[in-house]
Amino acid sequence: MVLNRNTLADLILEKLVLKKEELKKEFSIKGRINSCFIDDLLPEEIAKQIYDAFPSPEEMAIHKSLRENKRIAAQMDLYNPLLEEIVFAFQDRRIVDIVEKITSIKEMTPDEHLYAGGISLMAHGNFLNPHLDNSHDNDRENYRVLNLLYYVTPDWDENNGGNLELWDNGTKSKQRTIHSKFNRLVLMITNKSSFHSVSKVISQGKRCCVSNYYFSKHPAENEEYFHVTSFYGRPEQPIRNVVLKIDATLRNLLRKITTKRVIETKHIYNKNKK
Repeated sequence: MVLNRNTLADLILEKLVLKKEELKKEFSIKGRINSCFIDDLLPEEIAKQIYDAFPSPEEMAIHKSLRENKRIAAQMDLYNPLLEEIVFAFQDRRIVDIVEKITSIKEMTPDEHLYAGGISLMAHGNFLNPHLDNSHDNDRENYRVLNLLYYVTPDWDENNGGNLELWDNGTKSKQRTIHSKFNRLVLMITNKSSFHSVSKVISQGKRCCVSNYYFSKHPAENEEYFHVTSFYGRPEQPIRNVVLKIDATLRNLLRKITTKRVIETKHIYNKNKK
């Protein structure tokens, strides 16, 4: 089998169609951040090939601050071609259509520029504090409405950390943890209350993830809203929480005044880049 985006999308579609009703029911559960996950998304040997194709941490950009500590990459043509194929397999129109049926989010479009998407890697000590994703795309024309997170590290134990945490009742209440299990795809709504984080990795090894974000002209709420990516402290981090809230407030204010970024993001797939 030739592992291009079309054949990978064929396999993903087959699994999503099979589990559609089950996923739709899970995603629509009331009183929590809309989310669901599906295991064994691809044949195991293919998922392992995707993991093996990941670059070393040193080949990826590092984001390190009080907010986060992780490795990311969006310039996909710098890496093993299989990584670009799996990223864009999730942008196949058939996949978008079935995901719309699962989530009941209408008129979604994938992002070929991979704004905040692509691949990510977390190793020992890496983390992502509770946050709300940027409400819009890079040009502030469309709302970010859905995260698609595909985990590919074989035998990744939940006790290793690096798991997705959903703060269903805000950052002052206990989080719900979704294990970053091998060959698992997570769908998660993004709106003005979808606080989520990634627990600190406390073991050796690398937790690898293929990320996509879907956008829409319509917000995932009943009203329009805008905010930059806004980080918060964990319940046990009261001082960091104050600092990060001030940081988020200032950055939100600046973006509302300027409407355009003061500092252009580097996390964009520039296909013309040499």
